Formats: sequence, structure tokens, C-alpha cells
Amino acid sequence: MNQGFLGTATPLYADVVLILEIGMGLALLAGALLARMRKFRAHACCQSIVVLINFVIIVAVMVPSFRNHVSPRIPLRLGRPYYAVATAHAATGTVAECAGLYILLAAGTKLLPKKLRITRYKLWMRCELVVWWATLVLGLATYGRWYVPHLVAKRIRP
Repeated sequence: MNQGFLGTATPLYADVVLILEIGMGLALLAGALLARMRKFRAHACCQSIVVLINFVIIVAVMVPSFRNHVSPRIPLRLGRPYYAVATAHAATGTVAECAGLYILLAAGTKLLPKKLRITRYKLWMRCELVVWWATLVLGLATYGRWYVPHLVAKRIRP
């Protein structure tokens, strides 16, 4: 059995990703504080780095894991928490990352046509922060369901 550094029955990379995601969630809150302090360049840099790092993690780790462990069992086993929580995490995470990339492009560059750019920054960014944190909470629940020993013992094996 695998053993992560957090003492769970997980591969090492899952513990690393968990810590990185929590750190990125906190960095997004710090970035929101930077915007509140009117330090918009630092805010943009902080938020952009988080969105781009998260994109790499999603492509390198989360998509392959979901494809291998969850999507082959949908919809047949979607009623089981092991699959339902992971699917909810993937769905909200897709929305959060796509919105983050859109905000990055629409607010931080001139790559998009003017009519596709953001005009109500606060609304978009606050909604994004809420969706991101909902995704983080679902990610923590997924980690717990998949790897925390007392939860793993209770789950019905696929």
C-alpha cells in the first residue's frame, strides 16, 4: 500500500497536490487582499500564477486520475460517494479553471476582442473565488474519501 507523507494510504503525489491546492487557495485569498489594498499589479500577478500552476496540475495529475478511476464507472456508480464526490469536484473544478483562464485572458490581456473582455471585474472575481473554494472543499472531500484510512475501510471497492 502507498504511504503519503500525511500518513494516509495515498501515493506521494496526491499529498503534494493536496498541499499545493491548499496553498493556492490561500494565495487566492491573499491576492484578493492585494486587490482590496489597491495593489492591482501584485493582485494580477498572484492570481495569474495560481491559475497557471493549477492548470498544469489539472492536466498532469487530475485529468488522468479522473479518467482512470472515475469516468469509466459513470453513470453506473455515480450514486456512490466515492464517485459522486470526485465527479462533483471535477465539475466545479472545470468551471473554476475555465473561469480563471477566461478572467486571466479577458482582464489581463488584449488577446480577446473588446466585446468579450470583462467590465464588471469585482463580480467575476468574487464569483470565481467562491467557485474555487467550493472546488477546494470538494477536493478535500475527495481526498478524504479516497485516501483517509477509516473512510477507505468503509467504502465499497469498485
